[in-house]
Amino acid sequence: MSDIKKVVLAYSGGLDTSVILKWLEETYACEVVTFTADIGQGEEIEPARAKAAAMGVSEIYIEDLTEEFARDYVFPMFRANTIYEGEYLLGTSIARPLISKRLVEIARETGADAIAHGATGKGNDQVRFELGAYALNPDIRIIAPWREWELGSRETLLAYAEKHGIPVEHKQGKKSPYSMDANLLHISYEGGILEDPWAEPEEDMWLWTVSPEKAPDEPVYIELGFERGDVVAINGESMSPARVMETLNSLGGANGIGRADIVENRYVGMKSRGCYETPAGTILLKAHRAIESLTLDREAAHLKDEFMPRYACLVYNGYWWSPERRLLQQMIDASQEHVNGEVRLKLYKGNVVLVGRRSATDSLFDERIATFEEDEGAYNQKDAEGFIKLNALRMRIAARRNK
Repeated sequence: MSDIKKVVLAYSGGLDTSVILKWLEETYACEVVTFTADIGQGEEIEPARAKAAAMGVSEIYIEDLTEEFARDYVFPMFRANTIYEGEYLLGTSIARPLISKRLVEIARETGADAIAHGATGKGNDQVRFELGAYALNPDIRIIAPWREWELGSRETLLAYAEKHGIPVEHKQGKKSPYSMDANLLHISYEGGILEDPWAEPEEDMWLWTVSPEKAPDEPVYIELGFERGDVVAINGESMSPARVMETLNSLGGANGIGRADIVENRYVGMKSRGCYETPAGTILLKAHRAIESLTLDREAAHLKDEFMPRYACLVYNGYWWSPERRLLQQMIDASQEHVNGEVRLKLYKGNVVLVGRRSATDSLFDERIATFEEDEGAYNQKDAEGFIKLNALRMRIAARRNK
């Protein structure tokens, strides 16, 4: 790739990507464009502009993508009730296709020859970034420094930074021993003592949620309004997708909701232990399944549940832009036409308790049929005899044969 003249770098302003910026200029003798995205990580991203400018970057992209992230990625995923391996709500996974999309778009806008990212050669993110980029631009060239250079530790990165005069921000106080990633959906923790699957996470590791033991003694009741499978209001107040996420993160975190400790199967083949805080996602999943239980046809709901693990793997492994994920999304979105109504939840000491659901226009729940009291002829119980016998017919025939 000796003909590369310009590269778009996914840039956070931290040690790794600052070293990568200089390394790209030195190794490829190219111009670097930086792209920094705000996807709700809760940190100020504007300092990345000053750092990039101080390193001589002339084209700097700083973008607030929180609404697009929530509307076009998080919400469509939750319409499918997506959860990976029964535990993981895919907070890191779902952010990568949006970043890939913008990297490719900025490369086109600036006439860049390649894109670059700071994902390591051990993780899933390298796969997610690159599968997404290739799906959107089959001819894009990608530079992954962690697969090329000899800088294999924080110490070597610091030495490189000192040698090349790269400013490194030394934060005051105790340095976190964890590798963390945050966005509007979650915050994740890896490394440190978490590399031992037997070790209990330290309480001061958790940043978003109070411990259930210290959560308020009084429950908090909330009402979520749904339209076509998406939350559009909380307690009667209309909200944008990003504001829904922010509000539920705040409510959930204050009540100890959303902690998870998982050993997951990475796409690259290894098992990895990680801890996650996903307050809004935990609440959304519970609420969405509740409104679907009232409004979605039985067989449509069961079919969605059959497809969900495949959909979750596609998101986890980086196939958001694949034909099969898009096809599944069309089916999922079509199923949400009548998923409208309200869900009432109780948040209490780490628990999301469903206490009510209703739909004035789309409920399939018929009290006249479901009642244990007199149904006034709405359901003929005698019909059940023939139904049972017909469904038992093949088993009765087999039983006679076996006898």
